[in-house]
Amino acid sequence: MLDSKLRFFLQKCLVLEQAKQVHAQLVVNRHNHLESILIHQTLHFTKDFSRNVFNYAKRILQGLQISTRKDSSFSWGCLVRFLSQHRKFKETVSLYMEMHSSGISPSSHAITSVLRACGKTENMIDGNSIHAQALKTGLCGCVYVQTGLVGLYSRLGYIDMAKKAFDDISEKNTVSWNSLLHGYLESGDFDEARRVFDEIPEKDVVSWNLIISSYAKKGDMSNACSLFQAMPLKSSASWNILIGGYVNCREMKLARTYFDAMPQKNSVSWITMVSGYTKSGEVESAEELFRQMFKRDKLVYDAMIACYAQNGKPKDALKLFSQMLESSSDIQPDEITLSSVVSAYSQLGDTSFGSWVESYVTEHGIKFDDLLVTSLIDLYMKGGDFDKAFKLFSKLHKKDTVSYSAMIMGCGINGKAMEANTLFKEMVEKKILPNLVTFTGLLSAYSHSGLVQEGYKCFNSMKDYNLEPSADHYGIMVDMLGRAGRLEEAYELIKSMPMQANAGVWGTLLLASGLHNNVEFGEIACRHCVELETDPSGYLSRLANIYTSVGRWDDARKVREAMEEKKLRKTLGCSWV
Repeated sequence: MLDSKLRFFLQKCLVLEQAKQVHAQLVVNRHNHLESILIHQTLHFTKDFSRNVFNYAKRILQGLQISTRKDSSFSWGCLVRFLSQHRKFKETVSLYMEMHSSGISPSSHAITSVLRACGKTENMIDGNSIHAQALKTGLCGCVYVQTGLVGLYSRLGYIDMAKKAFDDISEKNTVSWNSLLHGYLESGDFDEARRVFDEIPEKDVVSWNLIISSYAKKGDMSNACSLFQAMPLKSSASWNILIGGYVNCREMKLARTYFDAMPQKNSVSWITMVSGYTKSGEVESAEELFRQMFKRDKLVYDAMIACYAQNGKPKDALKLFSQMLESSSDIQPDEITLSSVVSAYSQLGDTSFGSWVESYVTEHGIKFDDLLVTSLIDLYMKGGDFDKAFKLFSKLHKKDTVSYSAMIMGCGINGKAMEANTLFKEMVEKKILPNLVTFTGLLSAYSHSGLVQEGYKCFNSMKDYNLEPSADHYGIMVDMLGRAGRLEEAYELIKSMPMQANAGVWGTLLLASGLHNNVEFGEIACRHCVELETDPSGYLSRLANIYTSVGRWDDARKVREAMEEKKLRKTLGCSWV
């Protein structure tokens, strides 16, 4: 009787706290044989990834290992699939290997899930090993495993092996066809992919989505839209693909039109639009959508926090992060969330948050991925904590342009030209291409260190990497020359700019003129600043100070009187450099 009641409860939707209560009854009444059902149900009804749920299920599994191997294999498979479904692909492979090393035979869904994970992480070595295990255990005759092999080799670019695995399937289903279609699309053989699409006996939504997505990725929204209109049945993913295509083409009005027409929006729909507004700098539009959402999951919060952090609104990002933590115990920040939050603190110059993040990550079992580590490096470098930054940098699994640029930028801000130059040389030797941010950091380092010749050489080398200096790079060069007293060179450089110099560049020359009490270039710079800015009071005040420094009291008085007549007020603490 009790067994039936417990089975009844296990068939219901279980959240973590309910699962713990039911589990307690299982243990007290010695119904441990039902633990596999508990794990399956708890994972099945956990729609969003939860580290707490994963850790809890794994603790139960450690007890199942000494129970029947069949139940243990099924439960391990459920947990492997849970990680794969929530895109924790590296963890999926690690958990599968842990299961295998424990002597537990894999289930078909465990192998299918881990093959998908190997494909997503481009892990050919483990993929081949798991293929061999599938052969050894006799699971290669399972259509799901065979389809998983097609998917693995397709994603890794071994299209001939994928085609062979496809041909070996005696009863091909639509998923098998879709895996081969995906393989040809990934290999860039669009003509063959279109042929496979046309041959699929029974196309499903995934078949249509794959081919529409391929057109959208190429920016061919005309064909993508035509196929979308021809679809017999559209899913939310179909709408999201089309919307995402318009977002990537910077066609936000068309994206919004289809978004508004979408019958049932999901989290991805909202996130796609918020991310599009983030890239286009339309923060208010992103906020409008965020306010319209009735249910906000972690990914939606992540998108909006990133929007604030990437558009110079760090305080808003931190305020929303605080609201996220208070909103629900089921919504927990992960490495993606924390990367944006660290970026916000970095903009505010508050390095104390770094220690909190490192403690939080360790306490909650969150993996330190390269994105989060790079964000922490940027935080520590900007705050002058070089030891922590270099320590984290040395532990990076894969150093790329972003991580090197964060280090070089930090060196630049703090005037560490030697360290910045060493990092740049190391970067080039490893054939990692620098970007505009890299050169901003390097030039800043030379400027703060007074290394004019090195700065010139660096500035001129940008063309070697097919990079065109921006107004910011010219501004740094003007600052460097101005600090060295080479004001005429700075002025000539401004005149040679391929784009119109902004008030920031002219303001830099004005500041340097004040530093060296040079009236001639001070007047030139100030005149341009007045033409470019609606409120030039700060620039006029700076010019008045230059007049005063050389004893031209009447000119200084006239400038200040003109400021009063126009009712201009100096903005205290204003910086234009």
